[in-house]
Amino acid sequence: MPTPTKGPRLGGGPAHERLMLGNLATALFEHGRITTTEAKAKRLRPLAERLITFAKRGDLAARRRVLTVVRDKGVVHVLFTEIGPRYENRHGGYTRIVKVGPRKGDNAPMAVIELVEPLQEQVVAEATGATKRAAKEKAAKATPAAKAAPVEEPTADAATDEAVEAAADEAAPTEAPTADGAEVSTEDAEESAAEADKDDKA
Repeated sequence: MPTPTKGPRLGGGPAHERLMLGNLATALFEHGRITTTEAKAKRLRPLAERLITFAKRGDLAARRRVLTVVRDKGVVHVLFTEIGPRYENRHGGYTRIVKVGPRKGDNAPMAVIELVEPLQEQVVAEATGATKRAAKEKAAKATPAAKAAPVEEPTADAATDEAVEAAADEAAPTEAPTADGAEVSTEDAEESAAEADKDDKA
């Protein structure tokens, strides 16, 4: 049993306080986190953790005890089937309170009270998703670039360019090797042969 807080109760009286805390606990178990004043969050925390401990027990007596505080049977079902088993290996500390600053209208200090495990599961899911993405990127980089690059097919312009180059090569004068290993063109060879014929006639 938690130690009662000092000072006046919440609401107009004890019954009003019980109803307020029951409604806050219902909203917390339904949504996983709620924003309220710091005073209400601090009064809700021991009640919510005690209800989660009942949910971990899971028997009919515990369910009836929880139904005296949380009137919504659907929320109680979620509490006993999902939230309670989630904290099977945790001994207390099922909620956290985070201060978020004053409220705009009356400057009341506000806080967010939330269940611990859903946030941790979300972080684990994000981390595993990041590792999977990194593995996929690494596998994509490991594939050779030749497979990734598209094969270019010869076009009509490339074929005409190749034909023009082949014709130019055929039109160019061929070079014949000489006795001393130097290369001369066919025109030079014909001129030298004509000069040799003139010398023979002379």
